Amino acid sequence: MNPISADTLLEALHWRYATKKFDPDRTIDDPTWKTLEQALVLSPSSFGLQPWRFLVITRPELKARLVAASWGQTQPAECSHFVVFTVRQGLDAQDVDRFLQRTAEVRGQPVESLAGYRKVVVGSLDRARSAGALDVWQTHQVYIALGQFMASAALLGIDTCPMEGIEPAQYDTLLNLQDTGYATVVACAAGYRAASDKYAALPKVRFEPGDVIRRL
Repeated sequence: MNPISADTLLEALHWRYATKKFDPDRTIDDPTWKTLEQALVLSPSSFGLQPWRFLVITRPELKARLVAASWGQTQPAECSHFVVFTVRQGLDAQDVDRFLQRTAEVRGQPVESLAGYRKVVVGSLDRARSAGALDVWQTHQVYIALGQFMASAALLGIDTCPMEGIEPAQYDTLLNLQDTGYATVVACAAGYRAASDKYAALPKVRFEPGDVIRRL
């Protein structure tokens, strides 16, 4: 792997901002979007379980309907691709077995050799379930994927806007998620900033490193 330079990374992160207005006439090309989809697929998660499903919405009529479920924010309708991050609820042993079967397939090993790992993972899920924290734990994993998606997009020159200002239950209805085992957590618009978005030119406001970082 040839790492990018520190300057390239910081330039992309300074360039990125929560885009308020997208150019509805600009669309992310297929090769770039497929790269961003791979960035989602490659997101890390606890135990590697990947407790999520990413819904990529490009149909104009569906994007427009999501505006009303997003407190009237227009990013869903104006952006090129709108991603809804959903979490697998009630993760259980069957989900673990599905993951271990995939692990055995990819790594060319018998699934039986993963029995010890299975016991550890299932035990952790059971303890979290007993404590009433299972879905909260898995929801936290979704935000890891969101962060990876936004950073990857910035490096590719793609604008994004993370959106928690949405009505998850309405999203679930509009996207027919009932009885699927998945539920909306957060969304992210992706595309290209409109020339008229005044927020693009505003200086990024962050505390000084010494205020938020402690070296121990």
